[in-house]
Amino acid sequence: MSKLRVAVGQSATTEDWATNLRTCQAAVDDAVAGNADLLVLPEGAMSLFIDEPTRIRQAAQPLDGPFVTGLAERTRGSGTTVIVGTHEPAEDGRVFNTLVALRDGELVASYRKLHLYDAFGRRESDNVVPGSGSPVVIDCAGWKVGMMTCYDVRFPEMARLLADQGAQVVALPTAWVRGPAKEWHWEVMVTARALENTYYVAASGECGRRNIGASMFVDPLGITRARLGDAPGMLWADASAEELEHARRTLPVLANRRFAVDPHPTL
Repeated sequence: MSKLRVAVGQSATTEDWATNLRTCQAAVDDAVAGNADLLVLPEGAMSLFIDEPTRIRQAAQPLDGPFVTGLAERTRGSGTTVIVGTHEPAEDGRVFNTLVALRDGELVASYRKLHLYDAFGRRESDNVVPGSGSPVVIDCAGWKVGMMTCYDVRFPEMARLLADQGAQVVALPTAWVRGPAKEWHWEVMVTARALENTYYVAASGECGRRNIGASMFVDPLGITRARLGDAPGMLWADASAEELEHARRTLPVLANRRFAVDPHPTL
């Protein structure tokens, strides 16, 4: 596990899930061709809901539906793990905002977004049900990879719980909405979460007419190693076990801390 080869894809999601599936499949093909161990794609990559937010309820698909299975099949025969956001139906008519981890044709893990974007005049909870339980960490090519979604990054206790579960890299699919100072918030939050937990953060941002893009790969000492602008693309970077160990030895904040984080949800 000396190195983890990471690709972070950035794309502009459309209203048509089949078009978005082809976009994501192309990103998987590029990641596999580049021998990526991990590919991180944006939040809500299945469909876009700018003008009709309630349409998310009709567009949602179960995790054995054509979007997830079509993307999982594209990973078959490779060692690349793909983490991407989708929406799945919930029992009350709303949906879950769900990350899936796919590898070798299979769904290996899923995470339902815990913190919903009820901020800056928006109410994700009108149409989305929050997840419950603990954050999710998966094994990927000998590394521990945690999963967070977009607004989760504003909650340092969530990031610390992933560190408590052994995360060395965090995959962060997002659809970060444009707005005053929002890109600055993005830079600060992604960098802080990496630095305060001394792990890598691979943050994928949806681009297009609503969202900023600005995908980033940040190292355990808070240095941005690669970044995209506001157009579709893919960045590449390596997580290094030697670099991670050096950062945690030089800045032993996880060892020096005096308080634990309560893993029980408040609601």
